[in-house]
Parts: sequence; structure tokens; C-alpha cells
Amino acid sequence: MTAKLIRNAYEAALTMTAVLLCWGAALRLEGAAGLHTDVLGLAVALTLTLASTQRTADARRRLTALALLPATAAVAALVARLIAEDYAIGAVVFTAGLSLAIWIRRYGPAAIRAGTLVTLPLVALLVVPGPALPPEAQRGAAGWFWSAVIGVLACCCVWLVQWAGDRFGPWRAEHRPVPPRRDSRLRPRPSTRMALQLAAAVAAAFALGWLFFGHHWPWLVLTAYVAASGNRGRTDVLRKGVERFLGASGGTLLATAVAAAGITGRASVVVMFAVLAVALWLRPLNYAYWAAGMTTALSLLLGYFGQDAGSLLPTRLAAIAVGALLSVAAAWWLLPVPKRRAATGARRRVAPQ
Repeated sequence: MTAKLIRNAYEAALTMTAVLLCWGAALRLEGAAGLHTDVLGLAVALTLTLASTQRTADARRRLTALALLPATAAVAALVARLIAEDYAIGAVVFTAGLSLAIWIRRYGPAAIRAGTLVTLPLVALLVVPGPALPPEAQRGAAGWFWSAVIGVLACCCVWLVQWAGDRFGPWRAEHRPVPPRRDSRLRPRPSTRMALQLAAAVAAAFALGWLFFGHHWPWLVLTAYVAASGNRGRTDVLRKGVERFLGASGGTLLATAVAAAGITGRASVVVMFAVLAVALWLRPLNYAYWAAGMTTALSLLLGYFGQDAGSLLPTRLAAIAVGALLSVAAAWWLLPVPKRRAATGARRRVAPQ
């Protein structure tokens, strides 16, 4: 366990170095181009999510990321504007994009990697919810061009830091063998089931978010996505939903304590990065740690824009609970994977190749 924690700390340090490098570059860009501070949040979110997918990538995969990530970041910025102007149409486009990224997994590893890259900026939209920011922040939100530029910066910072880590660090990236592809006997295919379950959960989250949670809808949608993505069966979705709720509850309480201690402005940014570093370090042990860290960071970010984390605690927890329940309901009642097939799939994933 000690060796694993040390290796986790090293990988977390590499990721946070890339995050801080991209954040610094985005900060200079913000000042030079007169942009809004949301570009800083976008830089952090894209770098965090990209780092894990690029750790063992070869040159071809990196070039694919350089082509796809800026383009999808630009599209995600347009989707954010669409949601702000027409919530229903924007929700449909957003849900279709996430579902399509899951559905194309049927076409093999290359399609899986492409779907992941397409998903990253859309998830970043929820982590840095432009349409849910205060009106003064929305007016200055980054457009499609600058979002694409941030995507390029994220790629370059991740590659530079990971190359330096492999060249000068104590460990190199661990290349894990890709298991051979097996054709599933399930009909519809697992990718189709996952796409439909995700679409149902996210669409319901958008609808209930609009009706009952106002501009806090991203908490609902993000939880529904996290619990439903990578669905390995009913139990897996239930477990992730519970971990997301527990982690987010702890993160919200931590952010409330930080606000109560009077930590604001630049000091809260320092705390945010420290929390993210700890969350990255502990993430491989349990997803709840990551959920807590991301929720704390998001609470501090929204606090930077003037929202009170303490007063929003009941609303946030209710939104997270409802989002988790929607994903569980979709996995259990919409084309559920039979228990015997799910158990067989789990054994295949852990069996040596």
C-alpha cells in the first residue's frame, strides 16, 4: 500500500504540474486578450481530465488528441451558449453528444479513445458551468476560438510535463496491454445499452434541474453522467452513485468550512489547487475522494464568483442525490444487463490475457 501511495503521489504531482503550467499560460492569455476568468477554469478542467488519457499515449494518439480536443472544446463553448439562450435545445444537443461518444465504442479502441476526447470538453462545461455562472460572468465567457486555444494549451502542457517525467523522473508510464476485443452476445450491444441509459439519465437530469434547481442544474447533470458513464451493471452504477453522493457531501462541507474561515480571493485558489492535488493522490483508492475534491474545488470556484457555499449546501446535496438516483433508475430499468452476463463480463475484465 505504501508503494502504491508513493506512486500515486508521483502521478498526481505530474498532473498538478501540468495543471499549474496550463493555468499560468491561460492567466497570461486572459490578461493579454482581455478574457474572462472562466478560461482559467476551463484550462484546469481540460488539463485534469486529459492527463490520465494521455499518460501512455503514442505519437498517433497525441496527434489525434491535438486535432479533436480543441475542436470539441470550441463546439462545447457553442453548446454552452446554446444552453444559456435556449435551454431545451441545448440540453438535447448536449445529451446527444454524450450518448454518441458512448455509442461509437462498438467500433473498437480507436473509437473509444475518440469518444473520450469528445466527452472531455462537455464534462468540463459541467465542471466550469458557463451557462450557470452569474450574468456578469456569462457575458464575458470565452467563445469558441479561445476555448479551442485553451484546448491546444492543455495538450501541450500535458505532453511537456509527462515527457519530462518519463525522461528525468524515477518512473516511466506503465503501458497496460489492451485486452483483445470480444463480440458481445447481448442484443442490443453493451455500447447501445450504455448510450441509451446515459441519455435517459442525463435528459431527465436536465429536465428536473430546470424545474426544481434553476441555474444549479449542472450539479444534477454532472452526477447523472458520472454515475452512468462506464456502466458495468446495476451494482456498479449504484456504487458510483453512493460514492459520488458521499464524496460530494464531504467536499461541500469542506468548502463551507473554508468559506467560514474567511479564506477568499487568491487564498481560496491556493486551497483549491491543494485540494485537487490531494484528491488526485487518493483517487485510485476510492472515487469518493475524487468526488469530494472536485466538489470542493467547484464550490470554491463558484464562491469566487460570489455564491455562498453554506447557504447552497442543502440544494447541492439534493441535486447530487437526485442525479445519482436517475442514473440508478436508468441502469436498473432501461435495458438492464442480466446479472449472469454482468458477472461474466467482470470476470473477463480481470482475467489475465
